[in-house]
Amino acid sequence: MRELVSSVLNRDIVSYGKKHLFDGSIETCWNSEQGTPQHVLVEFEAPVCIHEIHIQFQGGFAGKDTRLVDSTRNADICPLHPADNNRLQTFELPESERLVSRKRIKIQFASSTDFYGRIIVYALDFVGLLAEPNADPTSASSASLPAESDDAAVASDTIVII
Repeated sequence: MRELVSSVLNRDIVSYGKKHLFDGSIETCWNSEQGTPQHVLVEFEAPVCIHEIHIQFQGGFAGKDTRLVDSTRNADICPLHPADNNRLQTFELPESERLVSRKRIKIQFASSTDFYGRIIVYALDFVGLLAEPNADPTSASSASLPAESDDAAVASDTIVII
């Protein structure tokens, strides 16, 4: 997997770089420079079908006017409406978008709850399925989705992609 971010606070990649988005530590974060827009671009090693995105912001530095973009096709997938708090937030993709095989995803933050436009993210995860081998990445895959489940159970074929 490869990640790209729009900026890093004071260009301090050791303290605030993109690697902290996926390191699993609650002590580290990606912190953007001031200004808008900001973004996180993720390129997966293999095509995936994304069902959910989990993001944990720093309260006061959350994204506003946020949208999920299929970066390969340069097409909007859906808007995201983050709350301005410190909790881990879950964003479900529309049912029709869960079947689409994707290799590159961008989370675009058009603005921020911070007056200066900074974004701070402590955790970012993508939940879904690996796309079927040889699936056409430009159209919906015929992969079956997991059965509906309650909050206590997760379907066995659903995985945390990152």
